[in-house]
Amino acid sequence: MSFHSFEDLEVWKKSCQQSVATIEALKGFKNRTLLDQMTRSCISVPSNIAEGQGRDAPRDFIRFLNIAQGSNYELRTQFYISQKAGLLDKETSCSLIEENKKISSMLHGLIQSVKRRTKEHNT
Repeated sequence: MSFHSFEDLEVWKKSCQQSVATIEALKGFKNRTLLDQMTRSCISVPSNIAEGQGRDAPRDFIRFLNIAQGSNYELRTQFYISQKAGLLDKETSCSLIEENKKISSMLHGLIQSVKRRTKEHNT
């Protein structure tokens, strides 16, 4: 895990792409409540990655990565609900869900990496 800034992290880049894809998919959404919630969720993922990395403390970084993971899970749930309610077509929601799962896996890997490096540094 060698990076200088959150902009170097592939998971941050992918989560920004997910945010843009989500916002694009939601154009014309009639359900304002779900639209607002999904917009907040998708933006929260890369924002928390950036904020955590900016804290410059491994413990804070892990905490914010966990928050990003929670927002990512929340967004995935909202994709499922939108599909079932007929607000997103199946092809779009399945594509968004698959990307969301990749981001979840990347976040999990980064969390584990930061934990390992922190443990190694403290021993």
